[in-house]
Amino acid sequence: MTKHAELAHLFRAMKAPAAARAVDNLADRAREEEWSYERFAEALLSTEISSRESSGGRLRIRAARFPAHKTLEEFDFTFQRSVKKQVIEHLGQLDFLHAKQNVILLGPPGTGKTHISIALGIRACLAGQRVLFRTATEWVALLADAQRQDKLDAELDRLERIPLLICDEVGYIPFDPQAASLMFMLVSRRYERASMIVTSNKPFSAWGEIFGDDMAATAMVDRLIHHAEILSLKGDSYRLKDRELGPRPSRATAAG
Repeated sequence: MTKHAELAHLFRAMKAPAAARAVDNLADRAREEEWSYERFAEALLSTEISSRESSGGRLRIRAARFPAHKTLEEFDFTFQRSVKKQVIEHLGQLDFLHAKQNVILLGPPGTGKTHISIALGIRACLAGQRVLFRTATEWVALLADAQRQDKLDAELDRLERIPLLICDEVGYIPFDPQAASLMFMLVSRRYERASMIVTSNKPFSAWGEIFGDDMAATAMVDRLIHHAEILSLKGDSYRLKDRELGPRPSRATAAG
């Protein structure tokens, strides 16, 4: 058994497979470039740590249940000009997450709200943070199920320990009073304790209609925006930009 093989065996025994795989190449390079013992050890350990962080990031991304894989680098700022690239890149540094602040994305369907929310969530996962993604109706269903099992408080406690929750598509389906109450509890429990990213196709002025209660909607919005970055996206749907929809009907045709 060579010295390299002995090291590889020891690393595998320590459950450090990336270092075990890299030891031969790094040892040869260290010898050729006359590395110090300290530099060689640092290179091996850095290889293992990088591998673990990458693997952990993939696991966190999978656990978050994103509907698709989107990155900030893929976002088309040439099409979506209502939001500044510098603002999104700053959000990508995740300062809002460390400060336990929120991000609110408002705008019509197809303007990039969900893309940005997923991309920020993936950045958080890769940075070692746990994230959960659900639509607003899915969050309500999750909490309603916990309530039926008399486990609502425990579920809210569990969710409070997750640094970032993403609530997509607020406003696409109106809430009944019970659903509105559950959503309010989720927002209230996270207020100043952990971050949320919320997307909505409705302005805040219309949230009273969504939740069926102006006072509840106002209280929810107040907690969401108190410490928040609010972005208003405008324009046509990105999903329809390459489709030929034909001429718009005239008013007379539409009326007929």
